[in-house]
Amino acid sequence: MILTLVETDLDGAATEVSLEAVSFARDISAAGNGVPVDAVVFGDVSEDLRAELSAYGVRTVHRVGGDDVAAYSGAGWASAILTVRDAAGSVVIMAAGTDRGNELMAHVAARSGASMAANVLSFSGLTPFVVTRQVVGGAAMEEMNLHQRPAVFTVAGHAVEAKPADVSGAGELVEHTPTIAPEDLVARVVSTAEPEADESGDLTSAKVVVGAGRGVGGADKFGDVVELTELLGAALGVSRVVTSAGWRPHHEQVGQTGSRISPDLYVPCGISGAIQHWAGCSSAKTILAINSDAEAPMVTRATYAVIGDLHEIVPAINAEIRKRGYGA
Repeated sequence: MILTLVETDLDGAATEVSLEAVSFARDISAAGNGVPVDAVVFGDVSEDLRAELSAYGVRTVHRVGGDDVAAYSGAGWASAILTVRDAAGSVVIMAAGTDRGNELMAHVAARSGASMAANVLSFSGLTPFVVTRQVVGGAAMEEMNLHQRPAVFTVAGHAVEAKPADVSGAGELVEHTPTIAPEDLVARVVSTAEPEADESGDLTSAKVVVGAGRGVGGADKFGDVVELTELLGAALGVSRVVTSAGWRPHHEQVGQTGSRISPDLYVPCGISGAIQHWAGCSSAKTILAINSDAEAPMVTRATYAVIGDLHEIVPAINAEIRKRGYGA
């Protein structure tokens, strides 16, 4: 079977990128004569979550619980995933390309003696299993053969659309309480805290992101950009320069050392587009750049560009949106 890690949010619902991964797994199943798709979930599995995964074609939901996995541990949780794999058998182990998904799949691959492909966009063969993935911060694509079994990889955010299956799966719930070796629990989460207020929304799953860079000009000059974000029902993302200057909090940063986004529309305002930032936004389907420099890397890579002062252009856009009665 195909075993897919499903991450949940604070309300216990499956995250959008995890549902995308399950949808990707279903595509593999269709190409492989109906190989069953199973899900592995750590922690509580509500009836709503079970029903949702069933609607996405999941045959079996493997709930992993117990004291050893109550707190997150990369090595410990990977060991638990392989326990599920050994019990149920799988030819593929996969996850969404989140920080946690990438870490866990790296552990799983290392323990299995297999290669791991991160940020996969598509597959083109099953024998061997051939995938295409993003590399160099999304600036290039690489075709990779995963000869070993299980094939281990993560799916880039928004590489596929999350959509329910034509035929629901059984959604059978199976409980697992693995015993984890003490050495696998040396590095684990020992405490958690409430995050600071986040005005950016969930950058990694946002369909629309408005970006802001050095060109904004200062911490007190974000009003128009924030208004555009609200009118579009978007998430706010910023460049590293902005967070380094203390103009906006780090959790809003997009880039190599921030969030990697894959929205349908990205509107970078006053962002030059250095390679570190491009690494975080190159998966955007459409980019509308607003910049005073017609030769800025972001402008030359954008789908569309408006050249000029963002403090003149963005207010004009906001006014037109309000005039037409649009806005979130």
